Amino acid sequence: MLEASLLGSLLGGIFRIIPEFLKWIDKKNEREHELKMLQAEMDFAKIKGEIEMHKVDTQALAGEVEAMGIALAEQGETARAAGWFVAALSALVRPIVTYWFVILYSAVKIAVICEAFATSDSNWKEVLINTWSSDDMAMLMLVLTFWFVGRVWERNQRAG
Repeated sequence: MLEASLLGSLLGGIFRIIPEFLKWIDKKNEREHELKMLQAEMDFAKIKGEIEMHKVDTQALAGEVEAMGIALAEQGETARAAGWFVAALSALVRPIVTYWFVILYSAVKIAVICEAFATSDSNWKEVLINTWSSDDMAMLMLVLTFWFVGRVWERNQRAG
């Protein structure tokens, strides 16, 4: 009889603990689910914020392009209103500045080469190799890119 009482108490305790244990597991799963949902909401908010930032950047860029277009249109109207001579002179500013820069740059390089010939016993190959630097190559690429690649870019922008 004592064994039956102990067994009954033990089984009663176990049957009483099992629902509590199941509630604990359920709450644990519920908390994990809530945590995952919160994480998903945070990820969604982050993506939404990035999209909004891209929208703002795009609007700012569109505003800049529009402002540049307005400025160019006003510049063209001003040049037309000033007459053909001023419009032609305005169109020649970039080429004249480029030619002036290339002539001055070339003159300086020629002067450096002449000075190197006069002060050293080197042959002309060594002088030319030593007077042409990576900075000179960068300047050459700058001018060539500006005039040739820039023109292609502008033509494609107008066509597109």
